[in-house]
Amino acid sequence: MSLGSIFLLALLEGLVSASVLALTASGLSLVFGIMRVVNVAHGEFFMLGAVIAWFVSHWVGGPPAVAFVLALGVAPLVVGGIAALADTLVLKRLNYEPEATIVATIGLLYILQQGALSLFGPNALPVPAPFDLRLQLIGFGYSGYKLAVIAAAVVILLSLWLILTHTRIGLVMRATQIDRNTARAFGINVDRVYAMVFAMGAGLAAIAAVLIVPIQQAHYLMGADPLLLSFSVVIIGGLGSLRGTVVAALLIGMVDQVIPIFLPVVLPDYGAYFTPTLAKILATLVVALVLVFRPQGLFGKRHA
Repeated sequence: MSLGSIFLLALLEGLVSASVLALTASGLSLVFGIMRVVNVAHGEFFMLGAVIAWFVSHWVGGPPAVAFVLALGVAPLVVGGIAALADTLVLKRLNYEPEATIVATIGLLYILQQGALSLFGPNALPVPAPFDLRLQLIGFGYSGYKLAVIAAAVVILLSLWLILTHTRIGLVMRATQIDRNTARAFGINVDRVYAMVFAMGAGLAAIAAVLIVPIQQAHYLMGADPLLLSFSVVIIGGLGSLRGTVVAALLIGMVDQVIPIFLPVVLPDYGAYFTPTLAKILATLVVALVLVFRPQGLFGKRHA
């Protein structure tokens, strides 16, 4: 492969990683932006989406495309329902106090993780891709499914933006975000809005997991990396900023793939140093710099 082909491959892999990360992190950002809740269990909602996708594909049988489409519909509904139930039974009773909700979502994390271990076991669970298409690009073949993941993420993120900015539901969410007491005084059912937002955030994570699980496989411990990377994304982009989330996800996704794929070819003498671990270290360093020099993030607003 030529240097240009390797760079194109790294860019495409970076776009796949960034697309899934943007979907996952947008759910985390949405929950914090509107509810001011730091959801430590967000990675486990991602994991649940993946294992539910395996369950559906395993038990439905038939053509992989049919099982995948069904999983893409079932997983976010089930995960969103669990999230809404957790919000109603736990977070609402804590009055959404920041410290209490962090502890509560840590507990939820372990409950979901151990529940998945008990129900689905400790082994990695493969999910077949809905179609097997390989496209011939410049100097190499590339999975058509991965390109479909990028396209699906773009459509979902645009739909989310339209919902938040051009619908009555989005207007109610933004009103609740600004001042929940005033919103309640105007007749908005804030508890219902919060349950819906928490379910939407978890559902976005589940959709991201369903999209990526044919590439990565499902496992009960797979929620840690998406959680940490999502926190990095929302801190860099700005808590509650969808635009910032997308930009930061592109940045981290590209770094995560370009460093281990492209740089070892350009600098072969130092190839052993360019690992995925180095990419995560650099992402953490960027987070630290943002917290020091621009605590509100690249696109976030400073609160008085």
